[in-house]
Amino acid sequence: MIFIEQVSDKAGLKDFISLPSHLYAGDPNWIEPLHIERLEHLSAKNPASDHIRWQAWVARRGDTVVGRITAQVDSLHRELHGSDTGHFGMLDAIDDEEVFRALTHTAETWLKQQGTRIITGPFGLNINQESGLLVDGFDTPPSALMNHGKPYYAQRLEQQGYSKGMDLLAYWMRRDDLNFTPALASMMDRMRSRVRIRQLDRTRFAQEMQVLREVFNDAWQNNWGYVPFTEREFDEMGAQLKFLVPDDMIYIAEFDGQPCAFIVALPNINEAMADLGGRLLPLGWAKLLWRLKVSGVRTARVPLMGVRQELQFSRLGPIIALLLIEALKAPFQARDIVALEMSWILESNSGMQTILQRIGADPYKRYRLYEKSI
Repeated sequence: MIFIEQVSDKAGLKDFISLPSHLYAGDPNWIEPLHIERLEHLSAKNPASDHIRWQAWVARRGDTVVGRITAQVDSLHRELHGSDTGHFGMLDAIDDEEVFRALTHTAETWLKQQGTRIITGPFGLNINQESGLLVDGFDTPPSALMNHGKPYYAQRLEQQGYSKGMDLLAYWMRRDDLNFTPALASMMDRMRSRVRIRQLDRTRFAQEMQVLREVFNDAWQNNWGYVPFTEREFDEMGAQLKFLVPDDMIYIAEFDGQPCAFIVALPNINEAMADLGGRLLPLGWAKLLWRLKVSGVRTARVPLMGVRQELQFSRLGPIIALLLIEALKAPFQARDIVALEMSWILESNSGMQTILQRIGADPYKRYRLYEKSI
């Protein structure tokens, strides 16, 4: 018999966070998130809590936790996409239809009480955080801030009436395979006099973060499921970027003197913490800092990139994106970063996919966002 228990105290939250470490035991591609980060993510310290109401549950069979799920309502999402929207997320469970049925039914019941009629997910907790259910690419570990999963998740979720809403693609690119064809290089060269690619100015860090936020919110506003970043969310992100990302891995593009695009490359923290088991004590902090700051990591991820709407469908937009990607090559060479994940890319964004494929990137993971009317 399956018993669903609402997470309402520290013990329940510990069980919720700890489940994946048991579920993925033996999976060589599983990288356990830092427990302290997951605790903060599911607390008021997460700035997204300003506009998200959520509840979490664990599924038990006897004394054993066999599944987990969250349900959440995002007021910013409702403002843009309808007052009857809601989401589920952080879904993990054993391979048992009864467990999936009990978890999704519980989340749906809670969401109905919040006025939800259309549910999408998984999100943890919204589309600007970990998104999608891994449906292809189980044979490699996830990059920083990306999900892993079990191959049976999709089937079990679809058995509960969920269907595909949108796929998110992750592209893999080796530094030495980055190739600008003569035609692309010629177009890039013609635009260099009007497009300035510059590093983030750390002496004006707070102002620079607002530039990135404004460009991102403008660039992404018409995308599927878009939710804007708030000032507090970007302030928190800035604090993390300031610690984790060197200045020469954040670039801003200016067109005729005005910021119009940006790119952020994040050293792959998952590579640095793969053997920590989610714990920073007693020696995890020292190992993590050494690997990030001294010995370095060999891979990176671009989690944030955007080109203002007014330029996206012009001839200039793709060229700016290429110039930003090109800017990363020198710092990658200097740090011996050999490969890069570009993620995530909406499957409907054919323009960006074309750009990436033309310069040598390959789609290697696919994450699915599901929908259901409830």
